[in-house]
Amino acid sequence: MNSLPLVIAHRGASGYRPEHTRAAYELAIEQGADALEPDVVASKDGVLVIRHENEISGTTDVASRPEFADRRVTRSIDGSKLTGWFTEDFTWAELATLNARERLPKVRPHNDEAAGEQGILRLADLLELVDGAPRRVGLVVEVKHAAYFDSIGLPLDVLLASELSAAGWTDDDRLTVESFEKSVLLAVRARGVAATLVYLIDAKGAPADEVAAKGRKASPYSAYLTRGGLADLAAEVDGISVHKRLILPKGAPTSAEGATDLVARAHDAGLAVFCWTLRAENKFLAKPLRRGDAAEEFGDWRREFEVIYNTGVDGVFADQPDLAIEVRAALG
Repeated sequence: MNSLPLVIAHRGASGYRPEHTRAAYELAIEQGADALEPDVVASKDGVLVIRHENEISGTTDVASRPEFADRRVTRSIDGSKLTGWFTEDFTWAELATLNARERLPKVRPHNDEAAGEQGILRLADLLELVDGAPRRVGLVVEVKHAAYFDSIGLPLDVLLASELSAAGWTDDDRLTVESFEKSVLLAVRARGVAATLVYLIDAKGAPADEVAAKGRKASPYSAYLTRGGLADLAAEVDGISVHKRLILPKGAPTSAEGATDLVARAHDAGLAVFCWTLRAENKFLAKPLRRGDAAEEFGDWRREFEVIYNTGVDGVFADQPDLAIEVRAALG
């Protein structure tokens, strides 16, 4: 396990620039992030596109584009009904005409202005950016909604393996692949991608791939956090990445005494442990750590970051990578 935790730029430096944009990733590299984290979904013609979700009305200007008005539909994605515009209904050529927008404009009102006009990126674009970086930068690719995309004939494991192969990344030690769906991680490895595999675990609910296969008999995420569950995971993947509330529960003391023993137990099982998401704004901090009344103001983020680091995590995902690096340096 790492002596000092990795700082992974969550969708780029998304606390300062619209997430998943070139500006966000370039700033993250400039700030010193150890790795970048893109989410990937698919276009109609099988291009891997970097977006938080396949529904893109909240992160692009698609809703204001009259030529795409008829693409607005309602779909069920992993059990949730969503109405909007979906990447799988657009070719890459069409998606490339859209402009990215800040996903959290009330919390981060200045991000669009700071970034200027930004288009959306393909995974291929980010691989090229990382290859051209002035220093070594890792990549943590999150595969989104794999069971859903497989059901509509866009298997993300196949598309990812193909794009990585074309870019020369199938055997690159800078690469980690993560997902909330374990089945797609194993499928990616079976297709010859020699990446570190990390299983994402939420604080509630059940994995979408298991729900798709087993319905109500699907195991909840919590089943993977028992000693037996962690041991089983260690036989298949290299690490887990967990919601920060599984390490520092909501309502717990914002000090070392409030942290759980999850990191230690996962380490005992032989798993690396990552945590998401470290954010500085009041909106994302426990009430005792908030400063002022505005959601967008920075609270006492330092205390939360320190408590999480002191559990021994191997890496953190951060919207403000410079702040996460600052705290790591102070502890190191």
